[in-house]
Amino acid sequence: MIALPPKKLIDNPVRYVFQTVEAEAEAELAFDYLSYSSAVDSKGRYFHFDELKHRLPKKMDVTLVWSLIKEARVKQKLPLYFSLPSFCLTPTIQKSISEVDRNTTTAALEWMCNKIGERKHLEYLLNDLVEDEAISSSQLEGAATTTKVAKDMLKRSRKPRNPDEKMILGNFRMMKFAWEHKNKDLSVELIEELHLVGVEGIDDEKYKPGIIRLSDDVVVENNDGEVVHTPPKADQLNTRLNELVKWVNDSHHDAESSKYIHPLIKAITLHFRIGYEHPFHDGNGRVARALFYWYMFKNEFAAFRYIAISLLLKEAPVQYGKSYLYTETDDMDLTYFIDYQCRIIIRAINKFKTSYKESVEQMETFNKWLWDSGLYRKLTDKQQTVFQVAKSERAVSFTINNVKDNLGCSYNTAATTLNGLVEPRVV
Repeated sequence: MIALPPKKLIDNPVRYVFQTVEAEAEAELAFDYLSYSSAVDSKGRYFHFDELKHRLPKKMDVTLVWSLIKEARVKQKLPLYFSLPSFCLTPTIQKSISEVDRNTTTAALEWMCNKIGERKHLEYLLNDLVEDEAISSSQLEGAATTTKVAKDMLKRSRKPRNPDEKMILGNFRMMKFAWEHKNKDLSVELIEELHLVGVEGIDDEKYKPGIIRLSDDVVVENNDGEVVHTPPKADQLNTRLNELVKWVNDSHHDAESSKYIHPLIKAITLHFRIGYEHPFHDGNGRVARALFYWYMFKNEFAAFRYIAISLLLKEAPVQYGKSYLYTETDDMDLTYFIDYQCRIIIRAINKFKTSYKESVEQMETFNKWLWDSGLYRKLTDKQQTVFQVAKSERAVSFTINNVKDNLGCSYNTAATTLNGLVEPRVV
């Protein structure tokens, strides 16, 4: 468990430092205390009491330091215009917003695809990334299937053979649903349908697909079986969900308005609130993350189709869980959760950019080789695309159906494309 913040803080801690510490002829110590009168530390980190207490020199009063930090944070809080309290705009959050705006909009993605003049080649390669969030989100929830086996199942449209594979297929369908319904307003019914799409057929008795819980027998446990979160009572759950829906659908996009909230912040808040409420008997984390994506898609951040947040969350699931706990145990300060998600998002965007850069370099190298080998004039554009993907090892097997889907062509054209590669023994 985590160390909880002191229940009673020191009123006006800055004045207390000057009146008490400095009066004791410890001016240097007083300045040390005052250095903590900031929302973040010198490196921009937003520490919870659990992290802070182990970093302080023994000579310092931890309650006084915490009081100084809390006072500074209160002065910097930004409202969310919702029942949840406000948050602080940390350096990490600001950087993440900048990265999202510059690299993940629909316009930015269009530019990336058109820049190199090989749109179909790039789209085929990027489609490989679409599966990553569905797979990693399932693995984060405990699915034991390997990424290689999971990708093979999705590419071949093979039926899942066990509950773990069913979970991955459900998540894939959930992400597809989020993309296809991005132009709809949020509703409780849409949340229920998203859950139904994601978990139906895995274990219906356990998940109760698409049904909001009516009981309070749902808790969140850690790996040791300790209860770390008890969701709010179910009797007012529908009321709270409708309040959340209204807030999500309300426009906060006017940059000149005092009520402006960046879509990334709203998407992360939606993610948090669904996880906090735990509206379903199981599968809540998957729904929360899928709704994050849905809101980003809705606000034209299309590149998030290829950016797998869960791929990084699953590397440190304890930290992911703590970001929830830190918020819950410190006056529902959402900064902890938002800041952590933003750190993950920055890394995920960088991973996406690296993947894009590598794909472009592979295409340029392949095109040169294709020309030098004399195959350029022998293959159609579609055959060149499939051959390039095969050579890059992004995909190791090809069927008529997956070629049809990736190239956006008819079944017969896809068959002709593959046969045209087999006959001259290219593949």
